[in-house]
Amino acid sequence: MIGKLTGMLDSISGSHVLLDVNGVGYLVTCSARTLRNMGTVKSGLSLRIETHVREDAINLYGFADAEEQDWFRLLTTVQGVGAKVALAILGTLSPDQLAQVIAAQDKAAMTQADGVGPKLALRIVTELKDKVPAFIAKPVALHAVTTGETPNSAAGDAVSALINLGYRRAEAFGAVASAARQKPAAKLDELIRMSLAELSRGDAA
Repeated sequence: MIGKLTGMLDSISGSHVLLDVNGVGYLVTCSARTLRNMGTVKSGLSLRIETHVREDAINLYGFADAEEQDWFRLLTTVQGVGAKVALAILGTLSPDQLAQVIAAQDKAAMTQADGVGPKLALRIVTELKDKVPAFIAKPVALHAVTTGETPNSAAGDAVSALINLGYRRAEAFGAVASAARQKPAAKLDELIRMSLAELSRGDAA
């Protein structure tokens, strides 16, 4: 079983890279996110590898970091999500965005990935919701937003208010989670102001 490959990036073709490891070329499939963060051809490259063995083929999937690899493993536990769809999701949503989308149950954001329709999006966010805290650095704030476990359910109400202002659910969820981390006891009006400021900073970036 191959767990990691380090060598020289020989070429890139579509979603595949040819990694030269001491003269042996390994064909590795990667997400768009990993491909975007690669260096130039003929530069050094190290990838974490997920090996899938079938009767007719051995497929290698490469990841720039352990976080993306862990999400790949988690996504492929959902019925209907194969390696191709999991890579499409990871190429569309960063691990942080994916955690927010699942915790917020944002089916629409999930369907942005190729191969993910409304039914599959619902299955993904439903089956993985309880597993999200294990994949994020600050689970407490996200849990508070999801369950409303803040004074007067301020976090949940703030998310609803931002959605009513036209923000996507995942955007609103992420902004409120960030604000709740900064000030867990914030009341609704303050939480909304802090969340709007967070969204404004994101737009400016």
